[in-house]
Amino acid sequence: MQIKRRKSRKIFVGNVAIGAESPVSIQSMTTTNTADVAATVRQIRKLEKAGCQIIRVAVLNEAAARAISAIKRRISIPLVADIHFDYRLALLSIENGADKIRINPGNMRNPEHVKRVVFAAKQRSIPIRIGINSGSVIRTLKNKIIDDMVAAAANSLNLFKGFGYEQIIISLKANDVLTTIEAYRRVARITDAPLHLGVTAAGLLQSGIVKSSIGIGVLLLEGIGDTIRVSLTSDPVYEVSVAQKILSAVGIRNSGIDIISCPTCGRCTINLIQLVKQAEKALLPFQEEYAARKLKVAIMGCAVNGPGEAKDADIGIAWAGAAGILFKKGRKVKNVKENELIKTLIAEVRNEMV
Repeated sequence: MQIKRRKSRKIFVGNVAIGAESPVSIQSMTTTNTADVAATVRQIRKLEKAGCQIIRVAVLNEAAARAISAIKRRISIPLVADIHFDYRLALLSIENGADKIRINPGNMRNPEHVKRVVFAAKQRSIPIRIGINSGSVIRTLKNKIIDDMVAAAANSLNLFKGFGYEQIIISLKANDVLTTIEAYRRVARITDAPLHLGVTAAGLLQSGIVKSSIGIGVLLLEGIGDTIRVSLTSDPVYEVSVAQKILSAVGIRNSGIDIISCPTCGRCTINLIQLVKQAEKALLPFQEEYAARKLKVAIMGCAVNGPGEAKDADIGIAWAGAAGILFKKGRKVKNVKENELIKTLIAEVRNEMV
């Protein structure tokens, strides 16, 4: 399936391009107190190592805004300042080197305040994300929430256009998947501004992964979306991992190690869940080396699935009754002892890199 991407303007956040033909980028947000520079830098470096390309930090006060310059000196990816209510924090964040500003029109409603933020961003040539959330959008009794979200986006676009400013990225997030999808579809028809995709307040891992995968995945398959953030009530490193898997699943980012495994059944006589967990942990260091190409690795619990149902895997291991086997492209290579399955798999992955 060939995805035809929506035409959008190209905007740079630091050195990362968003929109037009640029690859869909992955974002996340720190959970630390931004004023705690050491803790924030530590978390950002972990996220960067996991594959995060743009990081957002909460700016609650002046101390957080002033910390941006110190944080920026110690990280390698662009930093976005997340601003609510107080436009002065946006100005201070820009002054301290933020690469992008996110404002919420639902709680920054004074046009003069917005104008000051826009002019400061314009002076530094940095973009602004108009981040609309269903929970804070101005409601009208006659409209559905989707109508109000789209109206908020249109009003902000017109306001920014009046200021002669077009370095705009838009997001329209709701905690309801269908609302989110429809809001993005409608805004995609009225502007060529790049779109930042996400489902807000998606919940803990299981719920959040399901909601984000459907909401973001459907839009990406329709060609809508230029950058994504998966929101999870969890360690933000998981957000990056899930985002990578979404891009891979829809065929946008065909790179990295893709681990497939069977759901197990009565034929499985090995602890496959534990085996897959061990494999994921052992293969993590190889993800960076495989960033430019894809390797499909299969871990199967019986001879039916491996190599049979996993014959398209580049490399695979399976447990066949009393012995393990190593296979490549559906062909058995050799038998392997149970306690050597992971070791053998890693050796073969390393050989593929040569």
